[in-house]
Amino acid sequence: MARILVVDDEIGIRELLSEILYDEGHTVALAENAAQARDYRLRQRPDLVLLDIWMPDIDGVSLLKEWSSQGLLNMPVIMMSGHATVDTAVEATRIGAVDFLEKPITLQKLLKTVAAGLARPVIPESMRSRTERPIMPDPVFTQQPALGNAAAQAQAAPAPAPDDSHLGAISLNQPLREARDEFERIYFEYHLLHENHSMTRVSERTGLERTHLYRKLKQLGIDTSRKKSSSS
Repeated sequence: MARILVVDDEIGIRELLSEILYDEGHTVALAENAAQARDYRLRQRPDLVLLDIWMPDIDGVSLLKEWSSQGLLNMPVIMMSGHATVDTAVEATRIGAVDFLEKPITLQKLLKTVAAGLARPVIPESMRSRTERPIMPDPVFTQQPALGNAAAQAQAAPAPAPDDSHLGAISLNQPLREARDEFERIYFEYHLLHENHSMTRVSERTGLERTHLYRKLKQLGIDTSRKKSSSS
């Protein structure tokens, strides 16, 4: 499950992409312009961004340059456009975008591109020197004291395999979608409890817009009417 930011000034495209990505188990945040996307990125780092190129205030390429210059382009960004030229796509790739989606976006193409983007996270050039593995000196081996027969057998014996058929209260011996729904139910009930059923705070904590949060709670069978009455 990944946290994906969708940036597009067209409400129909935002809703379509969010529905598809929700169905795949991702958490989706929406921004209708570069200003909202900028604010979101300053608050948290998404696992992937779907960024429209042509927007009325600041275009996607300019926002991409801004993130790159500020050291904030440390997540995969996939550009989207129905009118971009090859030069624009090349420029976005040079700045740091990992891929490009041409509108109208098909379901198969979207899922394939998103999966590929999540599989190859981006590390900005300015941060690569920090993340390179330092050269370590050759290890120094020391002689270990001899062990008695009983101790040697205990050390050599493999540890018993844990019973991992259950993850907490979630059974792993069930279809993926059912296990995921069970996890999400526990996840949202946890945050509702710890945020005193404030839908505003739960929305901020989980990264979901209130409309999508209500829809998700209803889908999971959580009593939204009771939560609404106690929300702030």
